[in-house]
Amino acid sequence: MTVAKLEILERRPYADGRIFGRVGAYERIDAIAYYSVDPTEDANREITDLDLVTPDADGRVHFFGDFTLLQPADLDAGNRALLVQVPNRGRRMITHINIGDVPVTSGPNIDPGDGFVFEEGWTVAWAGWQWDVPREEEPFRTGLCAPQVPLQKRGSQDKMQLRLQVNEDRTHLPLTDQHVGDFGRHRAIPPLDPQDPRATLWVRDNIYDQPECVDRRDWQFARMEKSKVIADKDYVWLRGGFQAGRIYDLFYQPHECPVVGAGLLAIRDMASWLRYDPAAPTADRIDHVIGEGLSQTGRFWRTFVYLGLNRNEDKKPAVDGILSHIAGAKRGEFNQRYGQPSVQPTPSIGHLFPFADDDQDDPLTGMFDGLLSRQRALGCLPRIIYTNSSAEYWRGDAALAHTDMIDGDDAEPPQNVRHYLFSGTQHSSGQPVLTYTSAQGSKGSNYLNMIDYRPLYRACLVNLLAWVSRDQEPPASQFPRKADGTRLSRRKALEQLSEIPGFNLPDETAMPVMRPLDLGADAKKGIPRLPAILGLQKYPDWVSALDMDGNEIGGIAMPDIRCPIATHSGFNPRHPQTGGAGQILEYYGSTVPFPRDTIEKSSKADSRPAISDRYKDKDDYLTQVRAAVEELVISGYVLARDIDLCRDIAVQRYDTVCQREPQCEGQSDPLRR
Repeated sequence: MTVAKLEILERRPYADGRIFGRVGAYERIDAIAYYSVDPTEDANREITDLDLVTPDADGRVHFFGDFTLLQPADLDAGNRALLVQVPNRGRRMITHINIGDVPVTSGPNIDPGDGFVFEEGWTVAWAGWQWDVPREEEPFRTGLCAPQVPLQKRGSQDKMQLRLQVNEDRTHLPLTDQHVGDFGRHRAIPPLDPQDPRATLWVRDNIYDQPECVDRRDWQFARMEKSKVIADKDYVWLRGGFQAGRIYDLFYQPHECPVVGAGLLAIRDMASWLRYDPAAPTADRIDHVIGEGLSQTGRFWRTFVYLGLNRNEDKKPAVDGILSHIAGAKRGEFNQRYGQPSVQPTPSIGHLFPFADDDQDDPLTGMFDGLLSRQRALGCLPRIIYTNSSAEYWRGDAALAHTDMIDGDDAEPPQNVRHYLFSGTQHSSGQPVLTYTSAQGSKGSNYLNMIDYRPLYRACLVNLLAWVSRDQEPPASQFPRKADGTRLSRRKALEQLSEIPGFNLPDETAMPVMRPLDLGADAKKGIPRLPAILGLQKYPDWVSALDMDGNEIGGIAMPDIRCPIATHSGFNPRHPQTGGAGQILEYYGSTVPFPRDTIEKSSKADSRPAISDRYKDKDDYLTQVRAAVEELVISGYVLARDIDLCRDIAVQRYDTVCQREPQCEGQSDPLRR
């Protein structure tokens, strides 16, 4: 096994000794995991730059990272299943499965929510994998101390691309992917030479505009303090400041060159160690392992299987199943020289073909490949459930995971895969409020999407475990298809939505779309030539077809869609006050309430039937909601235990929409708010 040692820092009762049903109390272990990998081993050859690291005397490369384990205090009370959750930007959170309050911050405690996975007896593990998480500054975040490539072994022309877009004007910015609020900033990535004349800064108004190069004399690695420009290798300063909404791309060679892909090995080897090694704290208690990740870490798992990493150094499978959530059809900068694991929209290796699981031809690049081809050839192919919100479709990529690139027909998933769209949803579950502003401070032109789809998601986890442990098939894939008419182009969908009064729409020309990328001859080695040269042709941008209310008919629908009180979408244009007019707000969707009664309907000239015309009263609405949820239970998309939960979620949204004050209106002119 390649986990050489586990240094336990603390071992204590979890959640103050809370009892989780028949399973009882849980314990928490926090530790440092030490890894040892053979750079010449076939199982590790796909890791970029691992062969450039100077090995120790034993011929192996060593590194370490944070580790947290939650397991039943009575190990025999568990369900013998391990959930390996890849921490999203270092956060250990489980309230997207253990349904509870959507967290605003990530602290040292792990909120147990409603305790679902613990009542089911799961053991849950988090292993640090991301090299730029600020472990020492924020010890409650889980990160990795990755091995480094010596300076003399790096390419002198290799660079990193840092994309910056702010919601308000700023004089200077930290050299880090700009995630704030509950996402947290990462470690600054300082340049090798702050005076490097080859470093460049480019700016544009929209993502596909021709960028302008900023004169090197007008920016520097510095910050502004008391009206003075002070040299600082952790910041970038721009004369006149960074303007809200504009898109800036900074290219430079960083001081550090970590083996970014060591994080992939850390997850693989920790899952294997907990499963197989008699020295692990889970020894002889684990029969099945599920790997889970959302957004960034959903794309992590797509990268993991694409590289064939589910077969470890001992030629055994690390995980039996993968639950990859809101990843779309992308991968990421998880095995790339100077890669930043948190970036998503920046065009690089994670945006390359293939998108679908099985082999297919790509007429735009001439390539023939499939996401699972390498893993299938090596063996240890896991069973996979991919779940996406509408946001991943509206950003232009998710449909590529099930589209034939040659003729545009549906590419049905292989037998070991399911694909599910959660209809009409945004990237993360919505909350029962009508607001334009997210917890991170970003602002949309419409109310943010309200749908809470978490009951659908945790049913997927239960179904996946039944699939890998008892060979019980999960429900059929549900996604927009050409064959049944549930698929539509974004343009056609926008045309239909334009008929809804007060629904602010993005500029189609400013919306992201996937294109072939030329990243140079070494891109296959994980060493891209930046900036990417974008192809002129576009991949298709299918989304779900819409009903007469503007709600989606493809995918799996929560009662918010089956028994609607609003139109819900997976996109939301940026608020004019934040710049970038016409662009979509990353990650967020929209909710546009129906008229409450015929008077309101008439005053707005809204073609959508009023709520009062759809339901006799609240009781009638809840009767229809319950019937819709029971259908989902029969189909296997919702757990029977969650019928009342789904009803409660629907009640919250109904009350919010129906009891809103008149001054809460104004979607047609968000500047009025």
